[in-house]
Amino acid sequence: MDFSKHIQKAEEALRRRNYDFAAELYRQLVDLDPDLGEARAGLRRACQKRAEKKGKNWLRSVGGAMPLTRAKALFKLGKFGAASRALEDYLAKVPTDVDGNLLLGQSLEGAGWDRSARAVYEFLAEIAPDDAEGLRRAGALARRCGDGPKALEYFERALAVDPRDRESLKARKDLAAETALSAARYDEVGHSREVMRRPEGAAGEGDRSWQRSEEQLRQELEQLEQDCLEGEPEPQPWIRRAEICEQLGDLDQALEMVERGLEYRIDSPSLLARAVEMRLKLLKRQVARAGKAGNEAEAENLEQQLREIELEDCRRRVELSPGDASLRVQLGRRLLRAGELDPAVAELQRAQSDPRVGAEALFLLGRCFQEKGIHDLARSKFEEALAGIGTINDRAKEILYSLAAISEAEGNSAAARSFYIRIYEVDIGYRDVAAKMETLKGF
Repeated sequence: MDFSKHIQKAEEALRRRNYDFAAELYRQLVDLDPDLGEARAGLRRACQKRAEKKGKNWLRSVGGAMPLTRAKALFKLGKFGAASRALEDYLAKVPTDVDGNLLLGQSLEGAGWDRSARAVYEFLAEIAPDDAEGLRRAGALARRCGDGPKALEYFERALAVDPRDRESLKARKDLAAETALSAARYDEVGHSREVMRRPEGAAGEGDRSWQRSEEQLRQELEQLEQDCLEGEPEPQPWIRRAEICEQLGDLDQALEMVERGLEYRIDSPSLLARAVEMRLKLLKRQVARAGKAGNEAEAENLEQQLREIELEDCRRRVELSPGDASLRVQLGRRLLRAGELDPAVAELQRAQSDPRVGAEALFLLGRCFQEKGIHDLARSKFEEALAGIGTINDRAKEILYSLAAISEAEGNSAAARSFYIRIYEVDIGYRDVAAKMETLKGF
């Protein structure tokens, strides 16, 4: 369901300082879709502004620890969805409570609602800038959601608070390999040409703060070229030359510079990731050109090359960080897409017990077993994933549709209709559900 109009309405109420109404609208939205990160972030702001406007006397009059106590009990029982709702009741009254926000983020994360969890941790980073755990969790969620530069910023802030924070140190070290693929959001688009929105050579949103004139960049490039000829063999000048070439839109030259840097430090994970990033950017540019020229065959061939590079890089990152369940889910998804079903199952089975990514791993396992024609296992995994969602969001609809398809394949029309009708009652326009309901009307 498209909530954009409802979001706009809530934002307008917030701008007009009608904080009660804004908070009510945002709360309705997160109750309908718990992973609607934009609404979750808006709810945090609205509750904070309302508390600031009404003052301490209002906070004292509405205070109470019952929802927090209940939320902690639910969290311990693993009922993360219910815990998050109880915490929203509590934080409506004390919106800047650090422990409450931290537990809310953990509850949302446990339920698999990463976008909402990220919104809460980012709010926590604003209200408690010296809380290393909140900053670290904000970084981890930004990383998982594919925002590498923002993740690095949070990890750096966490290390400024606690320089010995091992998790942040390791994350910062590994982030270059993550950012190269995650920033492009490959897992969230059906076709890589869909991400080709910017003009060739254009800088990203995050680059604008340090953009320089073309003349200045070319002057620096000339100086660096001289340094490479005269200086000691080291990768840094080559890396900087690659950055400048990329800013100037010369990706071929940027890749060559990175590869020259690798000659001096061939085992550098960050340089290897950078080389992969450059190859992928070049391929995406070629895909865009082929698509624009109407050469679909060439575009599809380049797309296949792109997927193969993505898959190999994902394998390498899992080897470097074998304990990272989110990476295993990414690898499982890519293997599924490539038709390598048994290796995909192996990766996803190792990730399904992690509460942060377990729901996604279960869903993808269901997809794998469905592709293999093992309907009883597929049904089991889909039902397990559905039980952990708690609301009919887009993923739940996808699961219900898959369960209906399995039932139809088995000739059980009544069961198929029971799944379709659960989608139909909340989203009549989902895929061909309306047509399916007509076909199965007699069952």
